[in-house]
Amino acid sequence: MKIKAAPSTLSGTIQVPGSKSHTIRALLLAAMAEGTSHIHNPLPSADCLSTSKVLPLLGAQVDLGNGGDNPGGVWTVTGAGKDIHLPTDVVNVGDSGSLLYFLSSIAATFDGWTVFTGDDSIRRRPVHHVVDALNQLGAECHISQPGKTVCPLLIKGKIQPGIVTTAGEVSSQYISGMMMAGLRLNGTLNIELTNPKETPYLTMTQKWLESVGAKVEISDDYKHIAVHGPVQIKAFDRTVPSDWEGVAFPLIAALLTDSEITITGIDGSGTQGDDQIVNILTQLGADIEWNKEKETITVRGGKKARNGLGRLSTENLPNGELHIPISGYPDAICAIAVISCFTQGKVIIEDAAVCRRKETDRIKAMTELLTSLGADIQEGSDYMIINGQSPVLADGKPNPDFKIHGGKIESYDDHRIAMSFACMGLGLKKGESIIINDAECCAVSFPHFYEVMNKINAGFEESL
Repeated sequence: MKIKAAPSTLSGTIQVPGSKSHTIRALLLAAMAEGTSHIHNPLPSADCLSTSKVLPLLGAQVDLGNGGDNPGGVWTVTGAGKDIHLPTDVVNVGDSGSLLYFLSSIAATFDGWTVFTGDDSIRRRPVHHVVDALNQLGAECHISQPGKTVCPLLIKGKIQPGIVTTAGEVSSQYISGMMMAGLRLNGTLNIELTNPKETPYLTMTQKWLESVGAKVEISDDYKHIAVHGPVQIKAFDRTVPSDWEGVAFPLIAALLTDSEITITGIDGSGTQGDDQIVNILTQLGADIEWNKEKETITVRGGKKARNGLGRLSTENLPNGELHIPISGYPDAICAIAVISCFTQGKVIIEDAAVCRRKETDRIKAMTELLTSLGADIQEGSDYMIINGQSPVLADGKPNPDFKIHGGKIESYDDHRIAMSFACMGLGLKKGESIIINDAECCAVSFPHFYEVMNKINAGFEESL
């Protein structure tokens, strides 16, 4: 599917679906639990549905009810509990890196072999770090293709309590997977991390494990994690909070346009690192009101901003630059890169190496795609430097140096790339547009994104 995004003015109220990160954790823990759990406001995205399809292989039962197409629905999981077992078939995780990295460690707690595979994207994502970590704990893990570092992945358990040392900068997901696996071990699992990144997600996992009765210790520097097992999880009822990774897109769309919108159901728990985008944008002068009691954010862009200008700039920051160390919330890089192109001044996204190991190399892809549309960007191994230009000058007149224009771009089947460029198209000059190829990939994390955004007048259209 191709989507055309052209200048528009947004208005109204929008609710973002539940968090993918929370939903997948809830599903896996419910599958491990004794009894029947109810998960409210799950995210019915492709990744979460892939998780729901895999759980019966472990002995759990999943009933999506009306929740399959409704983010406000309820999913019911009858856990396998003490009868949980080795997956009874090859585990196909679809496009879900979270499911791959979480479940691979859990599978290593069983006697016998488990085989993991997935779609083309998954078979390009590295798993050698998983192999090394699980082998340290007594598993026998292999990558099926000699000389490769990607799926198919073969794992034979079972792992034992002990100490594992691994590189914290590669991904937080397999570390969270080991933390969940620690619930099934008869003793303490100690995880020693070098250079830990994406640390908010480790805190999210810690809070989930503690909520089901586990004792988890994480040092202040995140280099030492201890999970004390075994823990027999009891069934639970939980509501999945809104997805901050999804909030980012209507947020920047409003700031790029003469718009005023309210986003409801905002998660103020602090368990999602991506909520830092509010702080980042307000440093640039964005007109954003976050009412934590009402769980709403109101954002005003362009002429609808309270100063009548809505101009974003780094001019009042030290050295006229904004430095964004993004390792704690790397999924925000696409949205931040887009809004930075419309910001007067220099934005430096740094400590970003993990962004090269997502659905695509997001540093490379965003640099190439944004440059093709007129942006001024320098790329480094773990950073992007964006020399942005506001569409308007400080006096409100059009900025003659603003060079961003429309064009056709590839999504590379990366949901965050597709959504970020769809939002970018809304902020172009009149008569310009962006055509996004393979735009349907947004269903991975934000089902019906274009339809939901069109309810606040985005005007996205399918293109031939």
